[in-house]
Amino acid sequence: MSTTARAQKAPDTRGPVRKLLTSFGFQILAALVLGVAAGLIGRQLGATAENPTGLSATLDTIGNSYVTLLRAAVVPLIFTAIVASISNLRRVQNAARLAGQTILWFAITAFIAVVIGIGLGLVIRPGDRAGAGLEPGDPYTVGTWWNFLLGLIPQNFLGLTVSTSPGEADGTFSSSVGFNILQVIVVAAVVGIAALKAGKKAEPFLVFTESLLKVIQRVLWWIIRIAPLGTFGLIGSAVIKYGWEKLASLGWFAAAVYIGLALVLFVVYPILVRTHGLSIKQYFSGVWPAVQLAFVSRSSIGTLPLTERVTERNLGVPRSYASFAVPLGATTKMDGCAAIYPAIAAIFVAQFFGIELNFVQYLLIVIVSVVGSAATAGTTGAVVMLTLTLSTLGLPLEGVGLLLAIDPILDMGRTAVNVAGQALIPTIVAKREGILNEELYNAPREGLPFADDSGDDEDAPEAGPTSDKEPVGAR
Repeated sequence: MSTTARAQKAPDTRGPVRKLLTSFGFQILAALVLGVAAGLIGRQLGATAENPTGLSATLDTIGNSYVTLLRAAVVPLIFTAIVASISNLRRVQNAARLAGQTILWFAITAFIAVVIGIGLGLVIRPGDRAGAGLEPGDPYTVGTWWNFLLGLIPQNFLGLTVSTSPGEADGTFSSSVGFNILQVIVVAAVVGIAALKAGKKAEPFLVFTESLLKVIQRVLWWIIRIAPLGTFGLIGSAVIKYGWEKLASLGWFAAAVYIGLALVLFVVYPILVRTHGLSIKQYFSGVWPAVQLAFVSRSSIGTLPLTERVTERNLGVPRSYASFAVPLGATTKMDGCAAIYPAIAAIFVAQFFGIELNFVQYLLIVIVSVVGSAATAGTTGAVVMLTLTLSTLGLPLEGVGLLLAIDPILDMGRTAVNVAGQALIPTIVAKREGILNEELYNAPREGLPFADDSGDDEDAPEAGPTSDKEPVGAR
């Protein structure tokens, strides 16, 4: 279905009230407000992380169940999307250039973000302002370059991991299954390249993969439709568990981080959008559904389905390119977690322990932040990135424990900025390469989560701005 055909759909006859109530953005905002209200009520009734009640347990179950649904679809989505994307390279002449431009802009924006983080750390000096009596928090995982290299080696076909923990007191053990997203990407890339090398004999496999991708995207669309319900549970549970009192002793540190995140999201990104001749308003209205979900879910990977969808549907990036760039960005493009946060946190730790940093150490912060975010892929995000930064600088790793108490609160903003950047870079690169569908980018949103959706699940278009047969760079 062409973009012109989509534009000729039946006019929207909904009244203004119904339009507002059915608006995806309004539903998310309403869920946020109701979630905060439910959380505050829960705290008034005595609910805490250590003393759960029926209300807090219900909110926690709703929120966790939604994130579980998102994550359950991540592995098949990434695998089929990357294989299908690589298979399209046989029809693309400038694939290597697109990949190079994507990685280059990842690095450019990470550099800008880390410089902002260093500047805020030196101006606000949160480590000097921290309250006395701070004690290390829970144990943490140390990130190293060696762990990153080992993480590239797939342990099985889909990078699945199984962990076992002892039960309470009955001598039994419980097991949980997870996955290493970096290994999933490696496996998918190898399979996609092998299919390309196999030529015509691999055509049935590639056709099946593309069909499977469409089925998975349909399932993800259904999951995305219930995002307001998940938002209600996630934000309500967060208010009950963490409240705002934990910000007291680390208030200046939290303020520095959020100021940095705001500068990147509302100043740096708009400047980049505008300098490429695009509308700032259209960028924010297009990416906002994914940013909202990222804020409450605290998971770039969990938000990946929605990030890829808004990048294609709202921002006009061709599917064959977006299916490569967005999953790559979800694991390596982290301006919040891997640039702003570790820069400010490293300076905080140095100031807190009375250690003076020199120019070389500040330079190391920049280098680690620009090239080191891949070391967090498939692990524990910002905490691993912070320990990697502290280890490189020779700063006390005990400093990580000081910051874990408020990490969930900070992680909301970090993840929102991560996702906004993961959608921005493909848009910029597509614009620079002349393949951006600007008609779709500038299309009116009309309160819908996607510019070309009619609001009916069954009528929602399957494809992005380009047809399945249209190669990247054809326009």
